[in-house]
Amino acid sequence: MSLPTPLRLAITGGTGFVGKTVVSMACAQEMELNALTRRPQEICPGVTWINGALDHDESLSGLMAQVDVVLHIAGVVNAPDRAGFKAGNAAGTLAVVRAARAAGVSRFIHISSLSAREPQLSDYGWSKRRAEQIVMASGLDWTIIRPPAIYGPGDSEMLDLFRLAKRGVVLLPPKGRLSIIEVSDLARLLLACAHDPTSIGAIYEPDDGVEGGWSHQSFGRAVGWAVNKRVTALPTPRALLHIGARIDGLLRGKKAKLTTDRVNYFCHPDWVIDPAKRPPASLWQPQVGTRTGLRKTADWYREQGWLG
Repeated sequence: MSLPTPLRLAITGGTGFVGKTVVSMACAQEMELNALTRRPQEICPGVTWINGALDHDESLSGLMAQVDVVLHIAGVVNAPDRAGFKAGNAAGTLAVVRAARAAGVSRFIHISSLSAREPQLSDYGWSKRRAEQIVMASGLDWTIIRPPAIYGPGDSEMLDLFRLAKRGVVLLPPKGRLSIIEVSDLARLLLACAHDPTSIGAIYEPDDGVEGGWSHQSFGRAVGWAVNKRVTALPTPRALLHIGARIDGLLRGKKAKLTTDRVNYFCHPDWVIDPAKRPPASLWQPQVGTRTGLRKTADWYREQGWLG
């Protein structure tokens, strides 16, 4: 497969946590792109904002106009039930695939999740696996990226963990291990794949390069270090996490970060990437050390006034 240079990208999820970083990085590389948005955005050189959503066929048609590569980043990370995850992740992916095929855009890079490895654990993981199946059956020149837990400046999902760490106690799932990745490292991988046809047909599981991942306790202590606090990292039984999810739902409603669905996959003991699925070093390697990245994230939270 031969791609033109420079590339023009179509990006879904360009206003979200990962998408914003990708858009910024692509602009810094003087790439041109079409990006989907639900609301007006600031004018950015090289970016054509397309008003609409994944369930708007006309918007997706406009998104695909004169592009070479699709970066499908948009997805639902929190929903009240399986139907919500299905609509946002599976049906949304199918709509983007169909739009790409209709426009004759064959190169498709899909952002999945490590949770897709264990679809039986959660509705979220089930929906991400279903989206992968749609992409693999699409006939497009696809690459699938399964990131582990993503953190970095601009993220709100790990904010509660940082706030707890500042109080000196971190409540964590039961004994287990996880991999993590900083958002700019992930963004670099996506853009690298866009330029690299050898990644077609690959499923990559990127991480921060720490062999064997992090134990929950070691990661909790690293977050404590980032907020200048020596923390007590406490493993929390599944039953208590479920109670916490119900309380969070009552207090924050749809904005709750701890949900029953999340508890189901948080408690899985092995969210470490498969080393055999790491991207080849010739394509990409992580550049952000995790402690440095966590410190920068904490600094960003402070700048926003989120850590008090």
